[in-house]
Amino acid sequence: VKEVTTMSDIRKELMKPRPIFNPEGNDDPAKLGILYGDTTNIFNLNVIKYEWAPKLYRVMMANFWIPETVDLTQDVQDYKELTDDERQAYDEILSFLVFLDSIQTTNIPNIAAYVKAPEITIDLSIHAYQEAIHSQSYGYTIESVVPPEHREEVYYWWRKDPILFERNKYIADIYQKFLEEPTMENYGEVLVGNYLLEGLYFYNGFMFFYNLASRNLMQGTADIIRYINRDELTHVILFEHFMKDLTDENFKKYLPKDKIYEMFKIAVDQEQRFSKKVIGNKILGMNEKSIEDYTYYIANKRLRALGLEPIFPDRPNPYEHLERIADTGGEGNVKANFFEATVTSYNQASAVEGWDEI
Repeated sequence: VKEVTTMSDIRKELMKPRPIFNPEGNDDPAKLGILYGDTTNIFNLNVIKYEWAPKLYRVMMANFWIPETVDLTQDVQDYKELTDDERQAYDEILSFLVFLDSIQTTNIPNIAAYVKAPEITIDLSIHAYQEAIHSQSYGYTIESVVPPEHREEVYYWWRKDPILFERNKYIADIYQKFLEEPTMENYGEVLVGNYLLEGLYFYNGFMFFYNLASRNLMQGTADIIRYINRDELTHVILFEHFMKDLTDENFKKYLPKDKIYEMFKIAVDQEQRFSKKVIGNKILGMNEKSIEDYTYYIANKRLRALGLEPIFPDRPNPYEHLERIADTGGEGNVKANFFEATVTSYNQASAVEGWDEI
């Protein structure tokens, strides 16, 4: 009796990570894809398939920075001057950020382990390194600004806050599911989860810190967030190209539009509920309406970047003034450096340059 292979069987087939040593492999770019091919695992970057990857690598490499060079002395005093609601939002958002970038640092190598194109593997290596810097940066901020008796509570706020716990658990469960069952279908969900984390989950929190800076509060923290924000936008570009090239390589059945839309809806709901809880109508210059508008604006922008139709209400960006103050008025500067393969705008010694809108 001939065995019938169903789509369910195909989706449950476990992926195999690329080999550490494969002397019989063939590194001809024509025979390699992002996830397929018999690579030797040697990084011959002179012969590549994905021309965007080394250009992005140069930009990411040039984003080198060290959190301890940012002076947080004034922030210690400013923290005491914040309102109770501002201080609470500051603490909870930091707790959220340090958790997610911690699991990012751990999970990016899991994604990279299955990539057969060396030029993309090195991008993911820098990605993981930058996430480690981000986690360190949030820790540096907490240890420098938050009073000693309150720091442990900030690190583990997610354990007692049900809304924060739920959104952290949503992403962590997606990553864990793939780790336990590395199927193509689960890999697709990890890619979308990663894209949502990098491109949607952080942004109302970032705007909160820029809002404080616009009022001459917590300027050092805002400087750290600027550097992190700049890195995250390169990660967004990385996964936009990663997922679009995968769908060109017949990955669509594992990354269907319906699944992407479903995950976007969950992420938008979680981002709005958390941001309304910690920021809401309690912070000068921000409110529930601006949070809703900004989340829809960012989500639609990310969908368009993937070549998908936006599904959320068409709202203008209510925080253009904050993006200008933050010198992160869009992703144009990241894009410009990426396409031109230049790095002139990326060093810690100079100000973070303005980013034109895409």
